[in-house]
Amino acid sequence: QKISKTRWRPVSSSSLQQPDIFATGSWDNEDNKISIWSIGENGVSSMDDEFEGDPQLVCEYKHNGDVLDLQFLDQDRIVTASSTGAVIIFRHHHNSQTLSVSKLWERAHHYPCDNAPCTGIVCNSPEIVTVGEDGRIILFRADQEGVLRTIENADSSTIHAVTFLRTTEILTVNSIGQLKLWDFRQQGNEPSQILSLTGDRVPLHCVDRHPNQQHIVATGGQDGMLCIWDVRQGNMPFSLMEAHSAEMWEVHFHPSNPDHLFSCSEDGSLLHWETSSNSDTPSFLQGGRNTSIISRSAIAPAGGNQSLISSWLTGDSSKGRLETTHMLPSQTLSVNSLDVLGQCLVCGTDGEAIYVNRRVPI
Repeated sequence: QKISKTRWRPVSSSSLQQPDIFATGSWDNEDNKISIWSIGENGVSSMDDEFEGDPQLVCEYKHNGDVLDLQFLDQDRIVTASSTGAVIIFRHHHNSQTLSVSKLWERAHHYPCDNAPCTGIVCNSPEIVTVGEDGRIILFRADQEGVLRTIENADSSTIHAVTFLRTTEILTVNSIGQLKLWDFRQQGNEPSQILSLTGDRVPLHCVDRHPNQQHIVATGGQDGMLCIWDVRQGNMPFSLMEAHSAEMWEVHFHPSNPDHLFSCSEDGSLLHWETSSNSDTPSFLQGGRNTSIISRSAIAPAGGNQSLISSWLTGDSSKGRLETTHMLPSQTLSVNSLDVLGQCLVCGTDGEAIYVNRRVPI
């Protein structure tokens, strides 16, 4: 099965004594599944290998439609986005090592006469936010049956991904190169801010927020460019970097060491981006650049911090550095999804392969 999504289970004190667990979803198959995997010692074939052995399948459950996104809600529950428009909560029963459907919202995303794929999910338990090809944003609570709120016509184009900026604010990216901020405290159906790429309206496919500096956001799109944004200043990206030669499907800051960032692409590559800094300024907003990576000058946002802008535009290597490493041993078919937790990285591909690296240099 082609792997569409991969996610590590969040770490808690209770899971530290158990084998590492991750979940995957599949696509392009009449028999799509959501699966739980273990990378305990039984899954390691050689300690000398960077990518170690086959993960062990713990349990799986049939999934109606392609799994277009996948998020852990908590230690026991997983939320999936289906190409049928459904949003599903699965429960992982640790004692019996089985999966069951805990909650189902059928046709949450839809057109007047047909289903619309649910394209993205973000969770902040018990809240779940989904976006879709229908341009809707839907807010659910895992402990409630109905829909908490729907923003109809949030977008006239497909919304590809969503992330939380703060507890009451989310960010979405769409197929015309826009990054939109939404504040659930406001009752209207209008975004509180719109940021966009200049020039061609290149679709944005993925977004992630810096875990410590909530105003710093990374996006990736159809042209393979990695964009870093400061949502406090201006409405254009702070930097544009040549990352991949085809669509970038996912981008993630490392959750506990955000000077490390990871991206994967249709071109079969998975990149590890590492910055270092000798100042207090967040290093992704430094002037760090590698001329083989960054091909365009950053656009200075109006009214921004001048010292920050100067450092970024001049590429002062004494204050910042950006290095990239190819993480896969060789280029493969499209790398559709990645996730990273601690020193563990997992990714899934169209080659029906899952790669696990337990020694990511963080």
